[in-house]
Amino acid sequence: MTRFLDLQALVQIIGPRFAEGAAERDHNDVFVASHYDVLKKHKVFSALVPAEFGGGGVRHGAMCAFLRNLAHDCPSTALALSMHQHLVAAALYHHRNGRPGQKLLERVAASETVLISTGANDWMDSNGTVERTDGGFRVSARKPFGSGSPKGDLLLTSAPFGDPKEGWQVLHFAVPFNAHGVSLTDDWRALGMRASGSHTVILDRVFVPDDAIALRRPRGQFHPAWNVILTVALPLIMSPYVGAAEAAAEIGQAQARKRQSDPTVPYLIGELTNALTTAQLALDDMVRLANDLDFAMSLDLTSAMLVRKTIVAEHVLATVEKALETAGGSGFYRSAALERFVRDAHGAQFHPLSTKRQCYFTGRFALGLDPIADAA
Repeated sequence: MTRFLDLQALVQIIGPRFAEGAAERDHNDVFVASHYDVLKKHKVFSALVPAEFGGGGVRHGAMCAFLRNLAHDCPSTALALSMHQHLVAAALYHHRNGRPGQKLLERVAASETVLISTGANDWMDSNGTVERTDGGFRVSARKPFGSGSPKGDLLLTSAPFGDPKEGWQVLHFAVPFNAHGVSLTDDWRALGMRASGSHTVILDRVFVPDDAIALRRPRGQFHPAWNVILTVALPLIMSPYVGAAEAAAEIGQAQARKRQSDPTVPYLIGELTNALTTAQLALDDMVRLANDLDFAMSLDLTSAMLVRKTIVAEHVLATVEKALETAGGSGFYRSAALERFVRDAHGAQFHPLSTKRQCYFTGRFALGLDPIADAA
């Protein structure tokens, strides 16, 4: 029977099932399509939507915990799902604060609509070409890293537009995946997170009506909308990586216990524990700062969130590498499953902001300067 379960109970049921065949999916770059069917059945895509709109009414922090636990079994599913959830979370935050968001929330609840994002990759400038036409725009672009796109229903993206009066802007809009001119390239051949279906989405003169433009912002400038997006998104996106690091640490320690007489093992496990704990503490603080979406958006909060994102990413990588060292030679075999978690973890460094960009942003903000001006 189709029903909504408590997320923490649900992950205990579906997680082991999702882990089955993980090595084969990874080896063959196969998207976790069947997992999306299960998640839809249990109404996970609408879990963050308030109950009055037909959703599950789950808290943001609870969703972070669900994604973190799910990544123990399938990091690719957890990461792709986080991309949908951060768009729902942003809509919920906007709705709670008197801005448009209810319509999208109701749409997700009505049919478990799967949302796909390209916003982080587009960052300040976005990419593509936009032509004005009767009643709207024609948009052409290549949008990479569309995690979950093989099951996507609605693409939330952006493109630059040279407005004849106001100059260069970035238009943010939603496009149905079944719209004319929308297609996918089968190009997701990556180091890790291979089953996340993060293909490039192609827009070929796709018509976007005027009323679909949700936001216009100056191109190349930081907009307050990013204070919302980064604050709600980063805890969700980094949760799967901490879950993957936790799984890697478990494997590393299990392998190390087989050679307890080795005098280096206690030191290795101690170092492994320190690295993992640092990642966990930083993630927990990201969840705390998001405060179940009860926060006042600000650059102070955004900078704090970005700093913690870097700490999480760096210590997730430190954890999985130390887990491999702790496991010893046995961890080098694919059969141990550790190498998949090591590869998956490396994706953490590419989510915004990368370490150097975060340091630049944070440093300029601390100096009272525009946080992104003159950034490479």
